[in-house]
Amino acid sequence: MSSDIILDVQNISKTFKMYNRPWDRLLERIPPFRTRHKAFKALAGIDLQVRRGETVGIIGRNGSGKSTLLQLVCGTLTPSSGTIGVNGRIAALLELGAGFNPEFTGRENVYLNAAILGLERKQIEERMPEILAFADIGDFVDQPVKTYSSGMYVRLAFAVIAHVEADILVIDEALAVGDALFTQKCMRFLRKFQETGTILFVSHDSAAVTNLCERAVWLHEGEIAAQGDAKSVSEAYLASLFETVATSHRSEANRPNVPKADEWVDRRQAFINCTNLRNDIEVFRFEAANADFGSRGASIVDVYLADDDGRRMSYIVGGEICNLHVDIVAHQDLARPIVGFFVKDRLGQQLFGDNSYLTYLDSPRSVLAGGTLSAVFRFPMPLLPVGDYSIAVAVADGTQEDHVQHHWIHDAVIFRSHCSAAAAGLVGIPMLDVKLDTSAPSTVQTSSA
Repeated sequence: MSSDIILDVQNISKTFKMYNRPWDRLLERIPPFRTRHKAFKALAGIDLQVRRGETVGIIGRNGSGKSTLLQLVCGTLTPSSGTIGVNGRIAALLELGAGFNPEFTGRENVYLNAAILGLERKQIEERMPEILAFADIGDFVDQPVKTYSSGMYVRLAFAVIAHVEADILVIDEALAVGDALFTQKCMRFLRKFQETGTILFVSHDSAAVTNLCERAVWLHEGEIAAQGDAKSVSEAYLASLFETVATSHRSEANRPNVPKADEWVDRRQAFINCTNLRNDIEVFRFEAANADFGSRGASIVDVYLADDDGRRMSYIVGGEICNLHVDIVAHQDLARPIVGFFVKDRLGQQLFGDNSYLTYLDSPRSVLAGGTLSAVFRFPMPLLPVGDYSIAVAVADGTQEDHVQHHWIHDAVIFRSHCSAAAAGLVGIPMLDVKLDTSAPSTVQTSSA
């Protein structure tokens, strides 16, 4: 196998024996050796080569053979025919709880899993503080994992595979559970790992595959239906889904009378907001302690969503006008400050965003050290599919192409869409208004005793 090929799957097939009753398995082995099973071919003639450093997505419907293929690659299943060549260490996050002993504590399972993945005990002990910090499950680490929630399982399992220095990471729908902050942390790790490692990523979310992967393989009924660049394969897969989904259409006569909107707004909005499909979005408070970076010539001190009267919003309805406020303190003179944001879904995909650069291109609002900077972005909140989202915010100084990043917070505000009439997909919305306000440095008087 070429040194450039890290995974070589040649003509792999996997057939399972399906028995109607448990004892049929035994009776089949007793003379006259009558066949009492049905053969189910999960995979048939799969050929796949993955080069070192590639990120390959595996997509397909339930039962298409995705998980079976990954288990064969990881060695937890044996192929019925064909060969698999692996040139490196594999770390896998397969079905929930795989590889965990439910009676062991979280800490004991870290030792067990890391040892299986090739680490010596001394290496595990050296990395234990980082693993536990990444998992962030507190005192539960010394409790039996049978008491864990599904999110805690994933936290601990992902923390282990993130610290074993694997050559190949295999991720099977594991990020479908867990809270938004941890999922964002995992996605940041995966993007960092992509710089040097190889990833096999299984997901039902074709948008996530398109966003994360360079190449994709579409499995259908145990065979490869298509493989190629992630965008083309994902689009073909989605097209096949839409071809088989029956859609119903409401006649014009049965449509409700909806008043014409004065501003840019979905014309169905009034009707939708009177139904259980109203897009209720719960907004959580700003978290300054979340993951961030920057040279700290300025600091973001507050981020919140408010209505046009400046009142903070804990709930927003999709389609409603909102104002994103970003409050900043300058620690040094900023000649051409730029404030920006983007909204991400739970997988870290950037849905929409903007910054203040173009609005103030001809008249930059400078701010002196000790002064404050307040940015307000006014826009209609789009209709969002059910799920968790976050807002990343940043302040820089310079131009769009050449600037110093002073403070960037990955997940400054988390919000959750509880119900929606929205379809899926990435969105882009126009800004209705962008404002920057500055204030003079505050004068601090001190008195001596």
